Amino acid sequence: MELVKENEYHLIEKIKEHGELIAAITSGIFILIAWLLGKYGTSTSSVTFYLLAFAIGGFAKAKEGVKETIAKKELNVEFLMILAAVGSAIIGYWTEGAILIFIFAVSGALETYAMNKSHKEISALMNLQPEEAWLIKENGDTERVAVSSLELGDRLLIKPGERVPTDGVIIEGATSIDEAAITGESIPVTKLVGADVFAGTVNMTGAVTMEMTKPNSESLFQKIINLVQSAQSEKSPSQQFIESFEGTYVKGVLATVGLMLFVPHFLLDWNWNTTFYRAMVLLVVASPCALVASIMPATLSAISNGARNGILFKGGLHIEHLSVLKAIAFDKTGTLTQGKPVVTDFIVRNDADERQMLSVVAGIEAKSNHPLAQAMIAYATERGLTTFHQAQIEDVPGWGLKAIVDGKSYKVGKTDFVGRDAASTFADGIAPKLAEQGKTVIFLADEDGIVALAAMKDTVREEAKNAIALLKSLGIHTVMLTGDNEKTAKVIAKEAGVDTYIAECLPETKVNHIKDLMKTYHHVGMVGDGINDAPALATATTGIAMGEGTDVALETADVVLMKNDLSKISYAVKLSRKMQQIVKQNIVFSISIIALLIIFNFLQAVDLPLGVVGHEGSTILVILNGLRMLKNNGFI
Repeated sequence: MELVKENEYHLIEKIKEHGELIAAITSGIFILIAWLLGKYGTSTSSVTFYLLAFAIGGFAKAKEGVKETIAKKELNVEFLMILAAVGSAIIGYWTEGAILIFIFAVSGALETYAMNKSHKEISALMNLQPEEAWLIKENGDTERVAVSSLELGDRLLIKPGERVPTDGVIIEGATSIDEAAITGESIPVTKLVGADVFAGTVNMTGAVTMEMTKPNSESLFQKIINLVQSAQSEKSPSQQFIESFEGTYVKGVLATVGLMLFVPHFLLDWNWNTTFYRAMVLLVVASPCALVASIMPATLSAISNGARNGILFKGGLHIEHLSVLKAIAFDKTGTLTQGKPVVTDFIVRNDADERQMLSVVAGIEAKSNHPLAQAMIAYATERGLTTFHQAQIEDVPGWGLKAIVDGKSYKVGKTDFVGRDAASTFADGIAPKLAEQGKTVIFLADEDGIVALAAMKDTVREEAKNAIALLKSLGIHTVMLTGDNEKTAKVIAKEAGVDTYIAECLPETKVNHIKDLMKTYHHVGMVGDGINDAPALATATTGIAMGEGTDVALETADVVLMKNDLSKISYAVKLSRKMQQIVKQNIVFSISIIALLIIFNFLQAVDLPLGVVGHEGSTILVILNGLRMLKNNGFI
């Protein structure tokens, strides 16, 4: 039901978004027609099309301004812009007023589009929650029921390939669970009786029976959804400042215009025509057209520049945040690393043939879909083996594989499956040393003992090392967050070159660490690609997702690296810093022009045509300055 309501909401918002865009475009067309009619046709026809442009382009913003004014009992910029447009029309400058309306109509459509984007990740998360589960009745029969009808203590059957429907504990059976949805780690975790399982994770091998221990509203997966919703609803400091500045600006302008309508007549002996004329000129020149143009063209140009270079910004606010980034946290798996294990070492017993043993272990692993097995097969293939020994295998859940190859018995698995003592002494005790390097070690044993071992590791991307170095050169502190154990995390962190690392992170702890970083560095980025990264991406000042990541990560993030190139993060930071520099130039310039026009208007040194030229001229100049961001990379 919640998902249906969410989809209905998105449909309504999409219609609203398209409606506002169509209204803005239509308004612009009517302005062009009105201008052409005014130049080559009749003034009456021209005014008619200007009125249409006012009505169509200004309706949405006028409605919004009135609603906010009533709700908050405070005037806003929407209200001021409508007054400025009407004021322009009153003194005969229809084009000026219509352009003000058009600019605000376009900004409204863009604002609605940005808001729609921020809600989609919630639906993406909800789609991953199982809606049904196999309930085991008291007589032992199973029944397919809705997850929402489950109660604490219910026993559930989870078949291979199915998602775990709710949080609980295994009470019968053993299996491997892919917990990438929760921890982001690529290697499935062995689950025996008594082990905890989490909603949204995937059962890989054996069928197990679990007991529900938490209501759906308190599951770890639901907490991820709640964390994303909470982070998305929080307003940024910049947004809060803009909202407070808006009210002050409108009040100041309206108060000044109000004084201009009466005070000069009595104090300066202006006649009423001059007083009204000067008040209307003030309303026009004080409208924040240049201020609006100070930011939007530069922002859109920066977004276009980023898109050409494989960087997708989801809005100007995120570019602003990147410019002041002081620290950045990276998820490990699939971000700093390749996201899948590869064989780094294959060592055989002195009396064994390496290629033969490689063929044996690959033949055994060929019957398994475990990521470690796939890594072993890929390694054998790379070494030129095109066919493997045929094997009859038996899966021993939680331990490994038993096999018969050419009439001989073998075992493939971790230390305890083949014998801890034998494993620790094999090849002069190399296994513990490999484990210290953050590698996962599996063994091949026959009736006489261990024959070979294979060490596997999720390797660091070469581009990740370069990206970390570039970010550090920009003065940005780098951190790695991972669900791996301390040993593995330490090795990967050293290889990647990050300043610090935090191991054994769950989604909740990742969010807490991001919040701690924000207390120290204020502006913090988060880079990730998995569902488990979604809360941290939403919590960070700037969330950055890998383009090949999950839909949830892509929807939650503020910036997406379309080609998975981490070096583009430093480019994005440089781009954002340059954009902020241009925006500051534009703001100072536009405010200065507005201030000068206001002063000259009061001194009667500028009439309406010159005021319009100054106002529109400053707008054009700041737009042209902003368009410099379209240059590919010469500015950085």
